[in-house]
Amino acid sequence: MRVGVSVAALLAFVALTVTADEITKDEGVLVLTKDNFKKATEENEFILVEFYAPWCGHCKALAPEYVKAAASLAEKESLIKLAKVDATEETELAEEHGVRGYPTLKFFRSGKPVDYNGGRQADDIVNWLIKKTGPPAKAITSVDEAKAFIAEKPVIVIGFFKDQASDPAKQFLAAAAANDDQPFGITSDDAVFSEYGVSDGGIILFKDFDEGKNVYEGEVTEAGIAKFVSANSLPLVVDFNHETASKIFGGEIKSHLLIFLSKEAGHYDTHMEACRTAAKTFKGQVLFVTINTDEEDHARILEFFGMKKEEVPGLRIIKLEEDMAKYKPEKYDLSDSGLTSFVQNFLDGKLKQHLLSQDLPEDWDKEAVKVLVSSNFDEIVFDKKKDVLVEFYAPWCGHCKQLAPIYDQLGEKYKDNESILVAKMDATANELEHTKIQSFPTLKLYKKETNEVVEYNGERTLEGLSKFLETGGVYGQAPPEDEDEEEEDEEGDVPAKDEL
Repeated sequence: MRVGVSVAALLAFVALTVTADEITKDEGVLVLTKDNFKKATEENEFILVEFYAPWCGHCKALAPEYVKAAASLAEKESLIKLAKVDATEETELAEEHGVRGYPTLKFFRSGKPVDYNGGRQADDIVNWLIKKTGPPAKAITSVDEAKAFIAEKPVIVIGFFKDQASDPAKQFLAAAAANDDQPFGITSDDAVFSEYGVSDGGIILFKDFDEGKNVYEGEVTEAGIAKFVSANSLPLVVDFNHETASKIFGGEIKSHLLIFLSKEAGHYDTHMEACRTAAKTFKGQVLFVTINTDEEDHARILEFFGMKKEEVPGLRIIKLEEDMAKYKPEKYDLSDSGLTSFVQNFLDGKLKQHLLSQDLPEDWDKEAVKVLVSSNFDEIVFDKKKDVLVEFYAPWCGHCKQLAPIYDQLGEKYKDNESILVAKMDATANELEHTKIQSFPTLKLYKKETNEVVEYNGERTLEGLSKFLETGGVYGQAPPEDEDEEEEDEEGDVPAKDEL
């Protein structure tokens, strides 16, 4: 009997080892584990892998688009495969590939990975993959081919070159190879040249919005073409939504005029013409973006800018390349001239950065953990007689809520200590010119005498935080900012700069 059981166990083990590396599919998407990952990336020349968490909101939003993309590629009989890894189950695999947030997408070409940086709609995913695996520009040999190509996507770029080995043609192809968002075509066919009235070296961006097409002017260089495509591939006024978000914030234009409107109140009908007119003046410099405040998902954006629904319609300018610096007009004027004046003053450097601030509560120092706002921060924190520990938190942050009781205990522990003060500040409602917070919660120690700032990266326990304070910031000190990686987590703790 014992022998029989042992043999059965052995047979079961053998069966498991035989099937462990088999690859199953879920709605056309390969399901990968540590046992079959290497096989999948080696046997498929091109494979895009999503590392996800089942509870992640962004992953749930991506899932149907990912399935659509897999189906589209299968319909095209493409060799490109889409796969996914549950990173909460396959933790070793996720760690091996440097996964720090969800979803993380990596593209493997012959087993070698590169980061995916395309959009998260099915078409965006397919376009990105086709650009990465095929020629940078589609060869167009007839008028019918050109017309069909132009009709395929909202934005298409075609280069007209008699000699495709010429330097201008090479510059065009280099720009095409570097662009992951728009399909490029190239032609030397006389009939196509004639159809579109283009001479040798011409470049046209065709689009199904605004003026319909843009003709490139100037010297044909990779950088020039890239700038031309970036400036013309979005509408003059872009409406913010899940589909456009990555194109808005991932584009070349880093200064945005955000126009907060309510569709239900008829603001779009009232103000869009003036917005489009003003946007023409600043094309390529400032991107005009409308945000429908009726959408529940956009409530966080209003909060980020310290705005209330009563202020709608409203305006803000945000400068991404300066730590999300915000600018507010003295009065809301959504006329053509009002919008133009506001944006021009911003470009001329005449506007002062708008910093959010709460009123100072009367009982800010009543509890062991002191409450800070923008107005009392410097006075309290830069007191050279005390080491001051500050928690920068967000009311909606899950980890902040988990830390709260421990942080209160820490405050009680040191409330009678004359050289240590424990404080906190809602960093979503209060901003500082000298300190930019990138994620929540962030804990910083401002050392007495020198006011040197040391960020905490140790365990979030009473013991760990106490050691941090008692060692003057040595225990649990965070690495330099450029070595630190941000991650999105189960409680919705997205980095502060990615709230939009």
